[in-house]
Amino acid sequence: QVQLVESGGGLVQAGGSLRLSCAASGRTFNDYVMGWFRQAPGKEREFVATIRWSSGNTYHADSVKGRFIISRDSAKNTVYLEMNSLKPEDTAVYYCAAARSDGLIISARAADYWGPGTQVTVSS
Repeated sequence: QVQLVESGGGLVQAGGSLRLSCAASGRTFNDYVMGWFRQAPGKEREFVATIRWSSGNTYHADSVKGRFIISRDSAKNTVYLEMNSLKPEDTAVYYCAAARSDGLIISARAADYWGPGTQVTVSS
């Protein structure tokens, strides 16, 4: 049974940093793209960043480029999202996802697996 479990969310002041983790289990993900999405209240789920498990190639949304960094540790089967210079508009539930995709830009509908999410709140 595939499981993605996020951790590391919390409350932080604007300008601060958080690191999210996504522990993946239940299968090998060599042919998957792992990603982070976020969803704020009343808004659609938004793409944040992806990483191809096999190569480590990454892609970041323009809204987070230069502030967030996605990475993975193959030995720990874990994907990370390092978030720096956080802004109040980054407040959302952050979800880890896995998708079989040739490209790095994936839509929420393309995800095969989802984690339950972790809340990130940035105060001004």
